[in-house]
Amino acid sequence: MSGSITSSSFFRELTALVGKTIKVNLEGGKAYIGKLRGYEANSLSLCLTDAKDEEGNTYNKVFIKGERIIEFFQTEESFLGELYERIRKVFPPGDVEFLEDNNLILVVKKVKVTEKGVEGEGPIARRVKEIFDEFMSERKAAIT
Repeated sequence: MSGSITSSSFFRELTALVGKTIKVNLEGGKAYIGKLRGYEANSLSLCLTDAKDEEGNTYNKVFIKGERIIEFFQTEESFLGELYERIRKVFPPGDVEFLEDNNLILVVKKVKVTEKGVEGEGPIARRVKEIFDEFMSERKAAIT
């Protein structure tokens, strides 16, 4: 029973990486960085898009056989922890929860915030959306 829980947790974490930038180290020293587009669960073969190898060569799509992979990991960090702190300052204590395992911020148990945006309606959702948009603008300005 605990084996299946561990397995389902593993694949939940892996699925959460889809669309994120990862680095994949292969046998023989080769490595790729790209967005994880998908994976095959049995072999752990991966598909990366917008990939680059360590020599700077770029590829639209790279398919990597699972048996060649030594390790892979996310290279970009989630910004939700920082955004949570900002939203938490605006609302009363206890109204904002950060569900780290689900990569989700929940405001007054109705408005959901993910890396993709804000889900919900009404004045609270509009206020959270304003905070989200301001945060993303600042983040984008800091990167460029």
